Amino acid sequence: MEKLASFTVKYKWHIVIAVTVITLFFGYNLKNLKVDSNIIDSLPQDDPTVKLFKEVGKEFGGNQLGMIILQSDNVCSKQSLESINKIIDTLSNIKGINGITGLTNMVVLNADGDVFNVGKLIESFPDNEREADSLKNIVVKNKMVSGNIISKDGTVTAIIFAFNENDDINKVAGQVMKKIEELHIPEKYYFAGTPFLTKYVDLVIKQDLIKLIPLAFIVISLVLFLSFRSFKGVVLPILTAGLAILWAMGSFGLMGLKLSMVSNNVPIIILAVGSAYAIHVLNRIFQCDEKDPDKVVKKALKHMFVPVTLSALTTVSGFLSFIFGSYLVMIRDFGILAALGTFFAMILALTLVPALMDIFPEKPRNPDKNIKTKFQKYILTPLNKLVVKHSGRVIAVWGLLFLTSIAGIFMLKRSVSVSGYFKKNHPANIADRLMADKLGGSKPVFVIFKGDMQDPELLKTMKAAEEYMLKSPYINTAQSIADVVENMNKAVTGNDTIPDSKEMIQQLWFLFEQNESINRLVTPDLKKGIILAKFNDNGNYGIDKFEKYMNDWFSKHKNKDFSIEITGMPFVNAKLDKSLLKSQTGSLIIATIMVFILVSLMFKSIGKGVLSTIPIIVTVAILYGIMGWTGIPLDVVTVLVASVAIGIGIDYSIHFISHYDGEIKKHKNIKQAVANTMHISGNAILINFLSVSMGFLVLAFSEFVPIVYFGILIALSMLGSSMGALTLLPSIILLKNKNAKDE
Repeated sequence: MEKLASFTVKYKWHIVIAVTVITLFFGYNLKNLKVDSNIIDSLPQDDPTVKLFKEVGKEFGGNQLGMIILQSDNVCSKQSLESINKIIDTLSNIKGINGITGLTNMVVLNADGDVFNVGKLIESFPDNEREADSLKNIVVKNKMVSGNIISKDGTVTAIIFAFNENDDINKVAGQVMKKIEELHIPEKYYFAGTPFLTKYVDLVIKQDLIKLIPLAFIVISLVLFLSFRSFKGVVLPILTAGLAILWAMGSFGLMGLKLSMVSNNVPIIILAVGSAYAIHVLNRIFQCDEKDPDKVVKKALKHMFVPVTLSALTTVSGFLSFIFGSYLVMIRDFGILAALGTFFAMILALTLVPALMDIFPEKPRNPDKNIKTKFQKYILTPLNKLVVKHSGRVIAVWGLLFLTSIAGIFMLKRSVSVSGYFKKNHPANIADRLMADKLGGSKPVFVIFKGDMQDPELLKTMKAAEEYMLKSPYINTAQSIADVVENMNKAVTGNDTIPDSKEMIQQLWFLFEQNESINRLVTPDLKKGIILAKFNDNGNYGIDKFEKYMNDWFSKHKNKDFSIEITGMPFVNAKLDKSLLKSQTGSLIIATIMVFILVSLMFKSIGKGVLSTIPIIVTVAILYGIMGWTGIPLDVVTVLVASVAIGIGIDYSIHFISHYDGEIKKHKNIKQAVANTMHISGNAILINFLSVSMGFLVLAFSEFVPIVYFGILIALSMLGSSMGALTLLPSIILLKNKNAKDE
């Protein structure tokens, strides 16, 4: 430690120059930073669910369905139908879009005696309201479109289309939104489907970065100013965190990694967490009574090297746990980015901050005239009296909170519905509700049949599977090539069934094989076909029940001549949901073990390792309890809370125990050691808590609901872990040593 302190003082200008050069290097590499908010890309690409889902996209012109929802009093009015036509024409001219289906281009088979022809569902537009009502009554009775393309009350309709698998779906979705907005159609319209949700997430990420990072800087700067009453006390922690963010983001871009809906909040995490290390170093420098700047820096670094390094490494361990304990790529990337930023913040706090404080030393101040006296008078001194007089009661209160929280943990819920991640007034959320309430849902389900698609037995099985699906409460609409063959057979022969002979099916096939929409249901080589359905669980997580429901049917209808599989976004979400539990459990266990080992090694004591982790374990339990009692779900963002809380929250215990060890060696008096620790480290802990928690509370202004919850929960965890370090920890120390004789 002394060598590091001497090195910093001796080479202070070299440190400043080196930091400048590194900053320019990483700043240049920010140009490589990109955003990827696609949920599917977060799952391992060799995952069977993902592979099957992507196979559907390649074979059937895209598995990613987009929907433009039109809402009016009567979508069969002339004005609405003209708007639908404009939308379809616009979509037709956008590269990367195919299989467009809407009310004005849907085709049906018309029979006039022995003459059969394929015509449009709506041949001509109504001229007045009476004709529009008449047309609506006819259209909503058509079972092929009712509840699927048009709502049963005729007030909502959807133009459905597919995104090409090989195109940049996020870019195409953006083009669609821009082109449709330029039409200025009079009806209300919304964009639905995973590609548009992904685009909305992408937009929110960029908006949050622009809005929240400056706000976090302002809030933390204000807290630091009120805490230190010093220009350097504001600038240096902010500078340290800002450089750490830039270095981490530059490294991220250099490695070819991308920001996601999870990692986009890392800059604020680094800002809040990274500034804490500089705060502790500065607090110690300001506490020094030496007048020589060199001696001040050396003395402060000697005391702070171990606790700051240990605090940072435990926080890094919390973030690294996501790399080893998570199944999701986006969470692994979050762990990498956050770990890099934390590590860089530590390096800068132990080198750049003391170097600048030596170059521009602080004038000696009377510590009784600053804000720390208020912390001591109104918070730290009362807390010290509380733990000394009532240590047993303090422990009992924490125990009661812990037990109450355990009950809340059993009420925890999970959520992987991306549309639910937006606030209720957001267009993505409105669109999803309209699709669920009026048009059978927005999440596509594909049942894939592999075999001869002109085989009567296969088509009959496909039709039976479709009918079985429609008996499920989660499926309101479904269609397949079997429906087309059956409807064609009825028009030709009057029999509403699949023909028994392959030759008859081939004859019927000739009548509709030129129809472009058929390519969405069967491959050109006629070796694969799908049932295309829409899943709707009305916000209840029913995919597990539906999957079992379908698998039971598949197991009873196995056939050596063809195979049946099922996939779709609900199944991808189900995989995501299961991985949340896996990620949570794995990262939490790894984070706890890594933090415990690091603390035990650094303090050279297993007992101190256990003591340090007690407050944070209790805090995490309380955090989960709050989530359970309040209904905050476990999702792709809140799944990070526990491990982040462990990594960051353990810092308070480390600083308290580290300072207490020094005081007990000096005074040999337990109560005096606790009081002095409260006075000095407690001050830094409170400043740290305020700056970190206020930084995270900035996330409450995000447009993304999981980010809002994340910010609030981390702020609460900081409150719990800081108060645990200042009350539970000293209470345990005092109770444990109540029979010890003070010298």
